[in-house]
Amino acid sequence: MDSRVLMVGEGILADFVYEKLSVQYQVIRQIDFEEGVPEETNFALMLHDAWYPSVHHKAEEMLRSSGIPWLRGFVSFGEGVIGPLVRPNTPGCSQCADIRRLIAGYDRNEMWELQQRLAMQGGIQRDAWASRTGLLQMAHLIDTETQRVLEGSRTRLEERLFLINMKTLKNSCHFFLPDPLCPVCGQLPDDSPAAARISLQSSPKISADSYRCRPIEDLKNVLVKDYLDYRTGLLNGKMHNFVPPFADCLVNMPLFMGDEGVAGRTHSYEVSELTAILEGLERYCGIEPRGKRTTIHDSYRNLEDKALNPAKVGVHAKEQYARPDFPFKPFHPNRPMNWVWGYSFLQERPILVPELLAYYSLGCGDGFVYETSNGCALGGSLEEAIFHAILEVVERDSFLMTWYAQLPLSRLDLNSANDKELQLMVDRIRVVAGYDLYFFNSTMEHGIPSVLAVAKNRKKKGMNLICAAGAHPEPIRAVKSAIHELAGMMLVLDEKLEANREKYEKMLHDPFLVQQMEDHGMLYGLPEAEERLRFLLDDHRPSRTFEEEFKRQTKSADLTDDLQDILQKFRRLNLDVIVVDQTTPVIKRNRLYCVKVLIPGMLPMTFGHHLTRLTGLERVLRVPMELGYTKQPLTLEQLNPHPHPFP
Repeated sequence: MDSRVLMVGEGILADFVYEKLSVQYQVIRQIDFEEGVPEETNFALMLHDAWYPSVHHKAEEMLRSSGIPWLRGFVSFGEGVIGPLVRPNTPGCSQCADIRRLIAGYDRNEMWELQQRLAMQGGIQRDAWASRTGLLQMAHLIDTETQRVLEGSRTRLEERLFLINMKTLKNSCHFFLPDPLCPVCGQLPDDSPAAARISLQSSPKISADSYRCRPIEDLKNVLVKDYLDYRTGLLNGKMHNFVPPFADCLVNMPLFMGDEGVAGRTHSYEVSELTAILEGLERYCGIEPRGKRTTIHDSYRNLEDKALNPAKVGVHAKEQYARPDFPFKPFHPNRPMNWVWGYSFLQERPILVPELLAYYSLGCGDGFVYETSNGCALGGSLEEAIFHAILEVVERDSFLMTWYAQLPLSRLDLNSANDKELQLMVDRIRVVAGYDLYFFNSTMEHGIPSVLAVAKNRKKKGMNLICAAGAHPEPIRAVKSAIHELAGMMLVLDEKLEANREKYEKMLHDPFLVQQMEDHGMLYGLPEAEERLRFLLDDHRPSRTFEEEFKRQTKSADLTDDLQDILQKFRRLNLDVIVVDQTTPVIKRNRLYCVKVLIPGMLPMTFGHHLTRLTGLERVLRVPMELGYTKQPLTLEQLNPHPHPFP
């Protein structure tokens, strides 16, 4: 009887819970917080027969400052909601739970508007589906969890919600992640140069043949449990796609602006699902700053001595900015913008980077370019994330360099790899999907092995050509990675091409109709577009072996050694590698890290022909000559004028 429970609310649910708890504990009932919080309150309950967002907001304000843990129970559109248990000074409050539940729902926008309206109007007295039987079921659960808290036992409702169907009484428990941007419980530190500084640490590989420091099996137990939940998850759905020739799994990341699918492609559906979840987490970290609070809003002119010159990453041409419908404004050194801290490995110091370059959804509005996810990667260590992020920048750069300069790359003889798995993959693609594979050595001046892949359809219908790319210190791994990317599009896009052929034929004649990411790949599904790849597909050049084209790599037991080797290649070329740490508490809880890598001078991947970014990137004009493809530097007028075929 020593414990004091404050119960705020009125209605049948509150009556039921009071009846149960008052037998053992001193329960003080209040309709609202007008009387304040009684002294010596040990625990509080917010109980209503409907949804009262304003009361929950008030509870966060009053009880957090008083240091009192609390629990809520209410009914919302035929569903009973219990939880979470909110503890003072601990992330994971009622507002985090609401935002996760709302975003994961398919009617997220309508429910968000309704929540705002209910918060202003005070809510409704009772939900139409709030039956006495359902409310009694809720009361039993609330009573049990309250006793657990007051007795000091472990509760089931920390970072969790109980959801009860008021019609069928079916109930389920759902984990949710605290929102790092939550205005109530978010505890993000300010961005700072000290936090951006990177000192590379040892990152032992899981095996001699691996380029990862944590096995996927090590993550198996946490990825689905923490991130995939159809009601409250950061990712709220999955689908195994049985059409492509290899195991393909899609997971859905719900956003307010719509759903975004991310894919995992491997030889097994189990691993593909885990890979897709990791891809979704990478996407989540890269959308906006969720690990540090941006604190600097100023002009480049005022920050010049410690900031990246935005013009060095490639901007749009004057003619593009002059178009009446162009969504961006030219960069001006006097215009203020948000900046975040990154780390320059060439200068060995923290450096300011425009926020819209560090997080790829921030390029609209007052931005000067639109940045994609190019150069974002997730890893089991910071070093692993940086390593794979660099490889992605290299992969896309080599693809675009080949395309714009129309480089007649050496074709690779896949049989010369003497790799049984690779041969089985090639055979499966040919037999199951009906495609022949062509691979080319697209390694640029830095020497990091890169490949460009073209799949040619042997059937009369469907996509004619599909392109992809890969980069890896071991070129055979780059080839296998590109095959998985190609396979994910095979057979899947055939029907879409046939149904929309007229649309893509128009793009063939008007490149500015290529507006979306998928338009690039679909355009080259047309047989009529194959001529544009003739510079690459010329059969008169003899194939070359892997041994002839690539230097043998020395293997290291530590991934950091491989990373240092790559960084040294860029130092010799005076190319900077700038790393922005995108890691958020959401992934750090499982010792995962995410970064964005920028290498000024390398070609950024863009989608939408109108958004091509080449101005300021003289490397695309110079490197073809350095590699012996041309006798003199190219001019901008000599670059390939057609939309690139990267899907």
